[in-house]
Amino acid sequence: MIRSTLIRSSSMRILAKSNLLALSAAVLWAFGTSAFAAADKSHDHPHGDFKEAVCVLVPTKDRQCSGTLVLTQKEGYVQVSGEVSGIKPGEHGFHIHMYGDLRSSDGSSAGGHFNPEGHPHGGPDSKEHHEGDLGNIKANGMGVAKVDIKAMGLDLHHVLGRAIVVHADKDDFKDIKSAGPRIGVGVIGLAEVKEMKK
Repeated sequence: MIRSTLIRSSSMRILAKSNLLALSAAVLWAFGTSAFAAADKSHDHPHGDFKEAVCVLVPTKDRQCSGTLVLTQKEGYVQVSGEVSGIKPGEHGFHIHMYGDLRSSDGSSAGGHFNPEGHPHGGPDSKEHHEGDLGNIKANGMGVAKVDIKAMGLDLHHVLGRAIVVHADKDDFKDIKSAGPRIGVGVIGLAEVKEMKK
């Protein structure tokens, strides 16, 4: 009888200690989680909080195309500006493609044009066109193209993480294959917006 009582008493003490340890662990976990969340606050990017993105173009296999483009959200459009070099003089198809996937050497892993509404291919001024149809850029005799495009109706949020592709030839806005091979490709990513020095 006495032995049984001692065993029950010992078991109750062990159970109480286990419960106390579990409670302590839960409190520490909750504190750690809230502390981590507070420390990580600087990395938050709420939807709609950013207005600028950047795309660094790299050449596909055996090409020399390169450049840097800045995409800025404006009222009703996205301004695409920058410079592309290492391309032949003349016009080149210039589009936003579906995926920011640069794993293929020919740029094909970027997929087709960004076209969420299923519109036919066309120029940026056409009544209907892909959201990713940015038209053509024109390189000078040195193989350099200055880019200054208003992508009307485009929302920067929708293209973040996708790709910009430069093609070897001119896009005729009729045949989607008219622009030829992909010679340069880059992923559209969040830009660090720095305050201008006074």
